[in-house]
Amino acid sequence: MKLTDDNEEVTMNGTREVETAEEDISSPCSLVIEAFPVKRSIIVGYALTSKKIKSFLQPKLEGLARNKGILFVAIDQNRPLSEQGPFDIVLHKQIGKEWRRILEEFRLAHPDVTVLDPPDAILHLRNRQSMLQCVADMNLSDSYGRVGVPKQLVIKRDASSIPEAVNKAGLRLPLVAKPLVADGSAKSHELSLAYDQHAVLKLEPPLVLQEFVNHGGVLFKVYIVGEAIRVVRRFSLPDVSRRELSEAAGVFRFPRVSCAAASADDADLDPNIAVNNVLILVAELPPRPLLERLAKELRRGLGLRLFNLDIIREHGTRDRFYVIDINYFPGYGKMPEYEHVFTDFLLSVIQSQCKKRALADQY
Repeated sequence: MKLTDDNEEVTMNGTREVETAEEDISSPCSLVIEAFPVKRSIIVGYALTSKKIKSFLQPKLEGLARNKGILFVAIDQNRPLSEQGPFDIVLHKQIGKEWRRILEEFRLAHPDVTVLDPPDAILHLRNRQSMLQCVADMNLSDSYGRVGVPKQLVIKRDASSIPEAVNKAGLRLPLVAKPLVADGSAKSHELSLAYDQHAVLKLEPPLVLQEFVNHGGVLFKVYIVGEAIRVVRRFSLPDVSRRELSEAAGVFRFPRVSCAAASADDADLDPNIAVNNVLILVAELPPRPLLERLAKELRRGLGLRLFNLDIIREHGTRDRFYVIDINYFPGYGKMPEYEHVFTDFLLSVIQSQCKKRALADQY
């Protein structure tokens, strides 16, 4: 075992354990509310996949966090969670019934610890049938624009039933096919575009079929970190013209199309379009007030604080937007200045904890 700082050890496998002296067990509230010296670090226990650890826990993030009094500590999932810590925040992106049970028991036993986020709420986003329901239910429409979801259909089994189901639901071709389960794997991000009724027979249930909406080949990734909102552009599937629709046939499969390598922020995104005699760029960002209202409603409706949205603007319109995907704890490492945004968010979580404790002490 190798000592680093006075209050920190690094184990042989690289995880950090915190040795807290008896006099340092005090609340970290003084760090964020009172002008007193820091009594101990804010301890963020994390249970993340190896892939997420590599992309999220970058040295710059850990360094900035340490300067702000925040320490990330790996949770050992082979030991009882109640025997580890103490934690101020638990940050996780794990799946499985056993982990959900453990975390739920921990939440009940340690109400002063913030778990980001509730496992049942996260589970809601793993199914594309329920993922977008919150957006569909809110019917968001105001002077800044309208937000909805594409018309969609869930096929759980029997590909031979797809043509009849598509006709009955009134879906128009082409159709985007996505796996029903969104578990973060590469396969769950694969898309297919079906141009004709015969082609849909080649699709493999369980899946979700969405009407394809022309959107200028650009989508907007809207990252939510608590109250903070950041937007980046990404290239997406190109528009489909009526001529292409009449001439094309079959199913075209695509890998993940909206990745960092396909950034559209610095690209030349012609053409412009005219709406009500006003020239706008296809990739013009959605209005900030619209995104703020949408994020607020989704935070409340989903019960989550760490997620992102894939949003498209219908080509030929200025104010018609569609949410086509929602992801929990996305690749924040691809978000500009995510280190500052995330550490500020963690401090705000602690501040909220301390305010609740102060109110409780009054009664």
